[in-house]
Amino acid sequence: MIAFVTRAMRIVPRMALVLCATCAALVAVGPAMAGDATLTYRKVFKGSVPEFVEIKVSDSGKCSFDIRQLAEPPMPEPFDISQMLRDKMFSLAAELGNFRSVDLEVHRSIANLGQKTFRYEKDGAAYETVFNYTLNNAGSQLQQIFEGLSRQQDHMQTLERRMKYDRLGVNDALLELQADLDNKVLPEPERLLPVLEQISNDSRILDMARVRARAMTAKIRGAK
Repeated sequence: MIAFVTRAMRIVPRMALVLCATCAALVAVGPAMAGDATLTYRKVFKGSVPEFVEIKVSDSGKCSFDIRQLAEPPMPEPFDISQMLRDKMFSLAAELGNFRSVDLEVHRSIANLGQKTFRYEKDGAAYETVFNYTLNNAGSQLQQIFEGLSRQQDHMQTLERRMKYDRLGVNDALLELQADLDNKVLPEPERLLPVLEQISNDSRILDMARVRARAMTAKIRGAK
């Protein structure tokens, strides 16, 4: 009986070591098998409209946006962008070392333009950089794309909201969209075609707005 107990006591530690080694191997394999890389752009600018913008883009195509005032609760919503645009964004991030130990700040005395954050996440690792204003070429291009996506989604939300609750205000919203289209601010304006077509075909909306929506639709389609 004593011999049996002694042998069991010897076996248990060996089993524990095997179990620990197995767990360690699983942990080591986990990140290698993990999923998508994700880029995040966050802008916080208290007193502006909006005060908070957060855009997330994954290399698999899962994207979300959260555009609001700071006092409002977080409400991220999904949206789509093309593979071509995602590839460009990740290429620009790669030029910046995926934000690992990179300083984008201009380090000059300029006005507060809002705190911006670029963040890269993949396989449990995350790197980010924070700046107010940058002159870095790749950083500026990436910021312009994210800002353009933010404005694009903001236009979408505004038009949809006006159609439901303020049809008389649709024309003013279209004028703001027209300015961004003319200045080529929006990365993928074709994403707005469904809501523009809704406006064009809605007899409850002012004819002036419907005519403007049709003209913008034709312009976007002609530019593709």
